[in-house]
Amino acid sequence: MSNDLIQFVQQQESMFLERVCDDKVKFATESQFAIQAFQGNKFLADTARKNMASLQNAIINVASIGISLNPANKHAYLVPRDGKICLDISYMGLLHLAMSTGSIMWGQCKLVYTNDQYQNQGLDKAPTHSYSAFGDRGNVIGGYCTVKTPEGDYLTEEMSLNEIKKIEQSSKAKNGPWKTHWSEMARKTIVKRASKYWPKVERLDAAIHNLNTDGGEGLQDRNTETVDVTPCFTSQLDEITQQLQRIGRTEKQLIEKLIPKLIGRTVNELPELTSDEAIKVISNLEGLGNA
Repeated sequence: MSNDLIQFVQQQESMFLERVCDDKVKFATESQFAIQAFQGNKFLADTARKNMASLQNAIINVASIGISLNPANKHAYLVPRDGKICLDISYMGLLHLAMSTGSIMWGQCKLVYTNDQYQNQGLDKAPTHSYSAFGDRGNVIGGYCTVKTPEGDYLTEEMSLNEIKKIEQSSKAKNGPWKTHWSEMARKTIVKRASKYWPKVERLDAAIHNLNTDGGEGLQDRNTETVDVTPCFTSQLDEITQQLQRIGRTEKQLIEKLIPKLIGRTVNELPELTSDEAIKVISNLEGLGNA
């Protein structure tokens, strides 16, 4: 891997520290995990090099969600999808966030097969699920997520195979993770639906929003249009100012002429930009020569 990608990752420290929400998630550690991922996957590195803005956004999401890229934990990964770098969060990562933020005390998610013995025990009780771990369990017929609340109660959400398939069919990513990691995606789908009934925590909501939009799952929500309104960072505004000085343009010219074309709306001043919009502006300015 060339030094340019390593340098770019290291340059994201100020924005990472601006957004990080969990003191246990350290930039020095997470940047090293990211670099290791690029060193072990040429396609991932090539995708990042072609779309640095998406890499920057993924790194920011690691900080704002407060989740680690440590491969040993299997909570979150940087993955290449549709020409960009996405932060993918596993169902184990979602359960970890829910537990670490106090939304739940404990949780698990499992798939149920035709030869399993599964029994719902009613409200506030964990279901019973027995099976032969090393025998023929048959085909998947559904799945469930059971969590224990801070009050000591049990909540169980169940989804049939047909319900899971409907979510799969709503994904625009036809050749994405549903094809390569179906069981993981099925369990993630169950956890995401179950989380709607848990006490709300911002980090878990942010993680699910990321998966539904920037995470590359391509889910189409027919009822709600989700828009990322994360405000731009001070460091992003500084970068825009530096780029304007480099090309000899004024902030007024940027606001009146370029920004409406780039983001499809008008702003009165630069701090009104969202973080994603600022990334687009910076990327465009970097491609412009001197005036």
